[in-house]
Amino acid sequence: MRHKNLKWVKKVIPNRAINILFDLVPMVVLFSVVMITVRVMFSLIAKEKINIYQELKKLLYVIYCFALFKLVTTTDFESFSNNFMPFREMTRYEVSSPLFFRNVLGNICLFIPFGYLITDMFWERTKKATVFIPLIVVVITSLTIEIIQMYIGRSFDIDDIILNFIGGLVGYLFFVVLHKIMDILKR
Repeated sequence: MRHKNLKWVKKVIPNRAINILFDLVPMVVLFSVVMITVRVMFSLIAKEKINIYQELKKLLYVIYCFALFKLVTTTDFESFSNNFMPFREMTRYEVSSPLFFRNVLGNICLFIPFGYLITDMFWERTKKATVFIPLIVVVITSLTIEIIQMYIGRSFDIDDIILNFIGGLVGYLFFVVLHKIMDILKR
């Protein structure tokens, strides 16, 4: 982070979170090599055609899930008490403060790819982009994360579930808009 224009990143994203992401690189490389090797060998033996785009999407989804798990179970943003009251934590931050960016926008941004990828996976199978399926998956995933955090020495925060839901919804909307743009461009 030597570049002058990236100083804001250090204010918004704690060094520990950045280090966790860099620590994921060996796991991502190893997992990618193994998965690519297995898929190539399987397709050669089964004489299946490989769709590189589909394979990369699946690999990206699995890597994202690993990164999400690592980030939410090892990063601590100095929160020591459980919060079961909606909107209590997220409304205590000043909108321009680093804590607002880290805790509020961070929780939203963390689940935008999740909402997008889940919607894409359901679209591939059903050719439907209903909002309910990805949002149910987002809520169940986020609730599970919060419960796990409570039992590993971190804290449960209902606001995180709300913010993750918003992120999942933004991801879903991003998928729908992008899909409509692609349909228009194909005509």
